[in-house]
Amino acid sequence: MKKIISLLLIMVLLVSFVGCNSADNTANTSTEEATTTTQKEDTSSTDPVDAAPTNNNPLSDVRVRQAIAYAIDMDALAASLLEGKAIPANSLTPNGDWKANGLNNYTYNPEKAKELLKEANWDSNYEIDVVYYYGDQLTVDLMTAIQAYLSEVGMKMSFRKLEGDLATLLWTTPEDPINGPSAVDWDLAYAGNAALAMHEYYNRYQTGVASNSHTPGDEELDALIEATNATANIQAQMEAFKALQKYENANLFSIPLYYQQVFVYENSRIDRKGVPYGNEQFAYDWRIIDWNIEPDANGDKTMYSNSGPIEFFEAPFVNPSYSMPNKFLFDRLIVADGNLTPSKGQLAESYTVSEDGLTVEFVLRDGVTWHDGTPFTAEDVQFTVEYSSKVPQLNTMAHTTYSSLEGFEAYIDGSADSISGITIDGNKVTFKFAKLDPNALMTFSQWPPLPKHLLKDTDPVQTQQSSFWQSPVGTGPFMVDEVNMNDYATFVPYEGYWEEGTGDIEKIQLYPSGDSDANIVINAESGRLDYGFNKSVADAKAVESIDFMTVHPVDIRYTRLFYVNKFERE
Repeated sequence: MKKIISLLLIMVLLVSFVGCNSADNTANTSTEEATTTTQKEDTSSTDPVDAAPTNNNPLSDVRVRQAIAYAIDMDALAASLLEGKAIPANSLTPNGDWKANGLNNYTYNPEKAKELLKEANWDSNYEIDVVYYYGDQLTVDLMTAIQAYLSEVGMKMSFRKLEGDLATLLWTTPEDPINGPSAVDWDLAYAGNAALAMHEYYNRYQTGVASNSHTPGDEELDALIEATNATANIQAQMEAFKALQKYENANLFSIPLYYQQVFVYENSRIDRKGVPYGNEQFAYDWRIIDWNIEPDANGDKTMYSNSGPIEFFEAPFVNPSYSMPNKFLFDRLIVADGNLTPSKGQLAESYTVSEDGLTVEFVLRDGVTWHDGTPFTAEDVQFTVEYSSKVPQLNTMAHTTYSSLEGFEAYIDGSADSISGITIDGNKVTFKFAKLDPNALMTFSQWPPLPKHLLKDTDPVQTQQSSFWQSPVGTGPFMVDEVNMNDYATFVPYEGYWEEGTGDIEKIQLYPSGDSDANIVINAESGRLDYGFNKSVADAKAVESIDFMTVHPVDIRYTRLFYVNKFERE
């Protein structure tokens, strides 16, 4: 019966694709990314270097990974389940000037998949364990469809939703980053990679880097990634990325699926006063202190939104500002514009960069205080970088910046008590780099300083479990008012905030939700969503039909993929 259901599902998908083959599959992408949706297949440039398993994990065999890619008809899924609002991916890098030509699209070819599995001596009794963390029905439907596709080529697959401390469950790095064994318990992880800069797509695959729970050390891959980080020259970076993409495309250290947008939801009650819609995935100069909101029937000026805490406030080490609290509880040293280009100081009144890019100096703003009234100081900045450097799940982009500092290795191995490349002189903080990080300013525009006086006695290895993240204290324009975990959280303007605004929002109330919000349509219909965002195609279709709601599609660098755990499994 299961076999019949799988066959029927495949047929429905194929019929949907045929009926929709004239649909617009060029879902909006940014100007940088927008080109053709497919590229001519050139398998000659994508032969794997070594077609053999590297350990006892069958997914360490590149032929198995390629078979999975060939088995999934991503064109059909994009046209049907994703309603034409996604582009099938053949690389982590979205289409555009940064994309190499001649990559293999892994166009649906079940016979090729079967041939590769036969060569790899695939055990048909092995069940691939797929995990995900999204709460939307679309993810379940997509996993069900992929399960059916894999079944047709002789691969068993189960899928399950992770709950709890996702950073630990997904991204814990093995003690031995080359030989393993794996420190996480899954085969494939369906996830998204939202890149601030192009480097962020790939830096997480370096040997032993924080959050690399899936890819054993690979000297050739490390060298290709390092080449992309070795220059600030854009043209040289582009060429380095294209060489890296060809290696990626051949070896599939992860399996790219599709590129997607984020959808911003806005009630007519909100007046953003012309503030542009930037990249809502990250922190940018969104000026919430200038927003106005119409009073409700009781005269209250409360803004309702989503992404409130479920078990804890998400620490910003992995995702610096995807959740609403991380957007307004914390300020950054500098702030980026809507295109994520660092543009001006925030907590830093000014900043300078040396000609060689190896020294960055910040002069901190006077009179800034934490929400508990404690003065914000240069020591908080130094503490945050040193503390964050020991967080296992630190985002690879931030890790690259911090690990490029002079004295980083000595601090991490315990031979030094601090990172020597960070020096303090009054309200001035200077960062000296041992090697160039082309994205250092981007890092300082995204990862906020944290309060030393409240976190200095906590364990960075288990930072999310700290009581601080039950009611965090920041320097941003709004502070925590009341928290009922998995129910609601409220925030009020911080009276001691360093900057004056023209807005009149008196309170923000957040409903709990993760990366996907199962109640976003219900809340929008009931007038309990004034502003919010997610990446759900189904939600966007539903919300845009509500008279008083507007949906704004926002172009971002965002790739959905399967991370492939290739470490030896115990």
